[in-house]
Amino acid sequence: MLGKRELDPAEAVHFRADRISNVNGAFYFSTREHTLEGPFPTRAAAELESQAYIARSRRATSAR
Repeated sequence: MLGKRELDPAEAVHFRADRISNVNGAFYFSTREHTLEGPFPTRAAAELESQAYIARSRRATSAR
């Protein structure tokens, strides 16, 4: 039988916050570095660029 040991870290529920925000009709996405990237004309454009941002960040991290 598998059980949780006393020193095992507690399980946590992770929530993904909506990274897209609308400010005065323009769309922005937030980053882990606490920056707002944008403006973008549509929510779809902001979502697309946020995915490109994540891909660039992962490539930069893996190149190290």
